[in-house]
Amino acid sequence: MATTTTEYKDRLRQLAELMLAVSGESVTMMKRNAPEQALKLKRQDEWGIYLEFLKVMFNLTDRLVALHIPMKDQMEFMNGLEDAVTQQLKGVLEPAFGNNADQMEIVLTIGTTVAQSRRTYEKYKFLISEDSKIKNEMFRDFGDKVADALGASGNAQLSSAATLCASAVVPALSSILQGQAPPSQEALQTAPPAVGTSTEQKKSIAQEIKLVSLMSSVSGEEVETRWGLHPRFREDLTPSELQQLTKLLNRVAKILGERYAAVAFSKDWASWHKAGHA
Repeated sequence: MATTTTEYKDRLRQLAELMLAVSGESVTMMKRNAPEQALKLKRQDEWGIYLEFLKVMFNLTDRLVALHIPMKDQMEFMNGLEDAVTQQLKGVLEPAFGNNADQMEIVLTIGTTVAQSRRTYEKYKFLISEDSKIKNEMFRDFGDKVADALGASGNAQLSSAATLCASAVVPALSSILQGQAPPSQEALQTAPPAVGTSTEQKKSIAQEIKLVSLMSSVSGEEVETRWGLHPRFREDLTPSELQQLTKLLNRVAKILGERYAAVAFSKDWASWHKAGHA
């Protein structure tokens, strides 16, 4: 394991920094999207939401590792990532808690988070580089868990916001795993004050962030089409702009949803439907 973690030391550190940064900022974004629920949240509730984002990012990273890291190194790489996240989290919490920070509790927390991530998300079988019904189902499951943690079960807007926060980080994770310079926090718009970043992290991948998402999926004999906006993008819009964009995207969703429904169960679509593509 020592050889593998040494070889990938920089990538593991960069991944850990990114995962913690995105998790922290995502919690902030979710609170901004649910101000009424945010007022009722306790510190432990926010910590739970933070860990939900860490769980899904461990899973997304694991899927990307299968594409970018040699098979013989993959298991040790993920073990090394767990250690790297633990070390980074210790560094983040130390200024806030000082000598009162329980180092062993942090180790156990991250270990439990990784185990829960596997139990929750490994059952969804899909290729991370492709869009599919199963992939959409996993992200929907994750979004629903975040909405539940916010005390807003069934809130589709919050679920979509959480999904967009998680899916937007995939290009950045992939970039680091390929050995490329990590993106700047500014480009990702996901930099919590508590997490420090290297001055070398200046390469922007803003063009890769998904600002608008439109998805159609099949469940039994029902076809569902829905759209969502990146939370920070939504904040940048004026009420008038948001109203216009909502009207436009509702029309687009209606047109595409009706077309998707028309072909979803046709003979030409049958092979795709069985394969789980959406």
